[in-house]
Amino acid sequence: MPSCGQVKVGVARAYLGLGSNLGDRKRNLVLALEMLSQQATVEKVSSVYETEPVGFEDQPRFLNAVCCISTFLSPQQLLSLAKDIETEMGRTPSFRNAPRPIDIDILFYDDEVVSLPGLEIPHPRVAERAFVLVPLMEIASDLVHPVLKKTVAELVSGLGDVPGVHRWSGAEAIFSRR
Repeated sequence: MPSCGQVKVGVARAYLGLGSNLGDRKRNLVLALEMLSQQATVEKVSSVYETEPVGFEDQPRFLNAVCCISTFLSPQQLLSLAKDIETEMGRTPSFRNAPRPIDIDILFYDDEVVSLPGLEIPHPRVAERAFVLVPLMEIASDLVHPVLKKTVAELVSGLGDVPGVHRWSGAEAIFSRR
C-alpha cells in the first residue's frame, strides 16, 4: 500500500463515479470531466443515467456516469484533485448524501486496496450501488473487484432488479477526447 503522499511511478488506471443533482446536472458532469482531463487522460465515459437518490431521498434525482482515466497521480493526489474540482464547482460541506452540484468518487485505482483516513479504495459501497455499477458495467464489465474477487458484471447480476437507474435520454456523449 502506498504511503500518504507517495508519488505513483508509472501510469495507473482509475475508475471514477460522477454524480450531480443540483443546477444544470448534465453541464456539471461535462465540466467535471473537462477539469479531470486537465490532470489525467479520460479514456472512456459511460452513458448518463438518471437515478433515484440514495440515503436521503427528499432531494432531486441524480445524473450519474462513470469514467475510466489513466493518470500519474497517486490515489491521494487523485482524491485531492477530485475534492478541489468539487469545491471549485460549488460543493460545500453538508450532511451525508446531501444534494450537490457534483460528486466525484474514486471507485477503483488499478487493483490497489487503500485504507487511509478519508480514502478507501475500492470505494467501500461500490458493490451495493446500482447507480455506479450499471454505468461501470458499460465500460468495464470484466473489471475485477480486488477484495470481493468478482467482476463488475457479477456484482450487477448479484443486485437483481435495479429500479431507479435509467439511461438518460437527454445526453448522448457527454465527453469526447480531443
